[in-house]
Amino acid sequence: MRLTIFDCDGVLVDSELIALEILSAELRELGLSISPAECRESFLGKSPADVSVELEERLGYAPPDGFGLRVKKELFARLARELKPIRGVREVLENLPYSFCVASSSLPDRVALSLEVTGLAPLFQGRIFSASEVKHGKPAPDLFLHVASRMGVAPQEAIVVEDSPLGVIAARRAGMGVIGFAGGSHADDSFARLLKAAGAEEILTEMKDLPAAIERARSSADP
Repeated sequence: MRLTIFDCDGVLVDSELIALEILSAELRELGLSISPAECRESFLGKSPADVSVELEERLGYAPPDGFGLRVKKELFARLARELKPIRGVREVLENLPYSFCVASSSLPDRVALSLEVTGLAPLFQGRIFSASEVKHGKPAPDLFLHVASRMGVAPQEAIVVEDSPLGVIAARRAGMGVIGFAGGSHADDSFARLLKAAGAEEILTEMKDLPAAIERARSSADP
């Protein structure tokens, strides 16, 4: 494996629970009773555009003007105050003997804020990709294929680290290896099972175990 592709939210930074809590609260204001756990099942890993389409279907009407901006403002404020990196991720990145990058369903400004707040931005300069750069978000393979092309590797030479079933499916469709990460505050035992069912070759709950998992994936991929 020549390239490791990291999802951002829930893999590099522990942001998913914050985002799910905010979305759940704002949807209740619109009369849609949905818990953070239910938001996780419905929306985790989707691009903002895809989330917006599904919200309109569930509500029966388009969210009111300003809804998205209100959610974004509250999210960014909480990320700036509360966001932490996933435990052990900096040490892994600083010692990983392979090229790596980030590929996220989030918009570029959210990815940039998350990496800046957690101090990880310098490790990814020039190697940050967003679903806003492709036509179809996860579970389509578009983003991962785009990343492989930009990074100059064949899809089969890349391995993806993902925390969402949709991301796992996207990586598989791109012809890449995929490791599921269930170590964020939003994950539980049932979530790990969902990642496995989606096609993750291995499930990790501690980032410190990633280098060994990548080596196992490389060995199994060798002819």
